[in-house]
This record gives sequence, C-alpha cells and structure tokens, in this order.
Amino acid sequence: MALAPQLIDLIVCPDDKGELWYVEGEEILYNPRMRRKYRIEEGIPVLLVEESEIVDEAEDARLRALPHTATGKG
Repeated sequence: MALAPQLIDLIVCPDDKGELWYVEGEEILYNPRMRRKYRIEEGIPVLLVEESEIVDEAEDARLRALPHTATGKG
C-alpha cells in the first residue's frame, strides 16, 4: 500500500529530523545518513527509533541503488 503524497511531504526521521527515502517497492523508509531502515506496516510508517533496523554496508549499497522518493519536503 503506497503512502499518501501529503504524508510523504511531512515525514522526517525521528532520530536526526532529516529527510528519509521512501522506497515504495520495499515498503520502507530509509535514512541513508544513519543507515537506519523504518518499516511500513499496512500503509502506516513505524517511526520508532527502537523499532528501526541499522543496515550493514551491503544492504546500504543495495538500498541506495533502488528508486526512491525523498520525504520531508513540506
């Protein structure tokens, strides 16, 4: 389930308050600065730092190569 454009414009990382990358095909929001991945469950972002996942270098490279939309523009 895709996130609403209005929501994409508002979402920022709860940790560093910067933009996230919305990777629709993976149903995640990704912070490339911190290599932190937030899941999206049934169209609802789970933006809890303690529920996020820190990814390794290989996963970071894979995620950076995927198409994404930057969040937090609103």
